[in-house]
Amino acid sequence: MEDTGLNAPALVTVFRSPRRRDCEERLLVLTAVGIAGQLAYDGECLIEVVAADAQAARVHLRHYDVENRPVPPPPPAPLPYPHAWLGCVLYVGVLMGVAFAVANGFVRLDAFDLGELDAARVQSGQWWRAWTALTLHLDGPHLAANLTAGVWFGYLAARQLGGGLAWLLIVSGGALANLLAGLSGPPEHRAVGASTAVFAALGLMSAYSWRERLRWPQRWARRWGPLVAGVVLLGWTGSAGEGTDLVGHVAGFAVGALLGAAVAVPRVQERVRRVPQWLTGAAALASIALAWTCALRA
Repeated sequence: MEDTGLNAPALVTVFRSPRRRDCEERLLVLTAVGIAGQLAYDGECLIEVVAADAQAARVHLRHYDVENRPVPPPPPAPLPYPHAWLGCVLYVGVLMGVAFAVANGFVRLDAFDLGELDAARVQSGQWWRAWTALTLHLDGPHLAANLTAGVWFGYLAARQLGGGLAWLLIVSGGALANLLAGLSGPPEHRAVGASTAVFAALGLMSAYSWRERLRWPQRWARRWGPLVAGVVLLGWTGSAGEGTDLVGHVAGFAVGALLGAAVAVPRVQERVRRVPQWLTGAAALASIALAWTCALRA
């Protein structure tokens, strides 16, 4: 008696493609995991398996497609803002100007004591010390180190965000970190130096780049790369040296990162871009001037 095929198992199509090579590759995948299949044609190349194996076959083929998905191209590089150097010049001018004025007695002789971050006095209401302390330094090497690092990180941040906005966020991030350290630290805590703002700039750049990359279909290593690199730099440069204010550096980086992530949100980004860069830059300078005015009148 001849077999009429009535008892043959029903076949289900689990993949189709106009290219035979695609089907052959996937048929090998199914064969490797013990699922029998066959090629068929209906204008396209098909892979057919028995109905009982269809669900498992689709799962294996889906995993294969995910693992062999082509790497997406990198996102287009954003156009850098012009005149990023201008904020760096002003940064150097402010730090050098304050150092010269304090060292030569052009202002009150107790100006250093009035401007340092003194936690006890911050807790008593002298908030301006969080800003003035950023402009004071213990000695020449301390000043030189913060000038070098600040110019480099500030320049890079200004190319990303614009000179005015970048420096407003850097100054504000450093001052807010100082304020947190002053309010939450022990009353005897004292600190000076622009390094808190320097690490705020590092956190700002790292988080801004990380948040922008979330919009693109990239692998996790590319997305998280800027933030990981920022943390590595913080650990490498922020904990070296005797008398390093580690708490201030970490706080500066954290506050800068929060600000960077916030301004990278598309809606926020659209709004801040409407504000002229000269206005945000002037606000950064004004915050320092206001703080020193309060300190010298205290």
